[in-house]
Amino acid sequence: MKSITITAKVKLYPTSEQMIILNKTLSVIRDVLNFVSAFVFGQEGIRYLELNHALYYPVRQQFGLRSQMTQSVFKTVLAKYKSMKSNGHPFSKVSFRNFEYDLVWNRDYSISGQYVSLNTLSGRLHIPFELKGMEHWFLAGGRFGTAKLIRKNRKYYLHIPVTLEAENRNILNHIVGIDLGVNHLAVSFDDEGNTRFFSCRTVTEHVRLKSRYVMVSWAFCQFREMLEYKAALSQSEVLATDPKYTSQSCPFCGNTTKANRNRRKHEICRVYV
Repeated sequence: MKSITITAKVKLYPTSEQMIILNKTLSVIRDVLNFVSAFVFGQEGIRYLELNHALYYPVRQQFGLRSQMTQSVFKTVLAKYKSMKSNGHPFSKVSFRNFEYDLVWNRDYSISGQYVSLNTLSGRLHIPFELKGMEHWFLAGGRFGTAKLIRKNRKYYLHIPVTLEAENRNILNHIVGIDLGVNHLAVSFDDEGNTRFFSCRTVTEHVRLKSRYVMVSWAFCQFREMLEYKAALSQSEVLATDPKYTSQSCPFCGNTTKANRNRRKHEICRVYV
């Protein structure tokens, strides 16, 4: 069995009164995140227990946060700085601009029927939700992780990571070879002779940034991670092979020669023909 984690994007439908409570909670959480971030920036390398000892009571008294919410804020801020360090970025102050709130499963949020129960500054809220295209994975009996409540364009979403167990497939009925390159992000060739080329323009995602769209290309590592989890969801398996001479090898006869590497036609080698 292989564990796979996907993110179920749940849309919330709060009432007008619930919106006021959510907005206030998200606003205070953002203020506390920036308050704690400023403290962590001045205490490079501080650990959770030290941070909790220094700011637990000041945060609760100044901002009126509940105990569980205070601890979640500490973990969120420390995770941001840890991510910055692991990605090789220089140590700098982290600013939180978006309205977001991390909630722990069965402590800060739970699900019962068609309602999500959320922990807020005014107590628990029971809010109707909707799933689109994620119903199967959401209801497949997986383990829920720490969710993130987001407000975007006056709408509310709860991003819930769901960990599922995927069965390993021992029998191979269909094989698809994928080659990563520079001119084309990926080229696939299956056992039925079908070839597809995926350019960097095709396999990209659009990101909205200050009313402008920018193109963000997937790195090869990210492409493989996405490929592996998509394959596991369909009970398939990704096998890595040595890329040496793969662009010069004929997929039919195995003959390896530089003449096979025709970047324009990608024809089968002459030996096979």
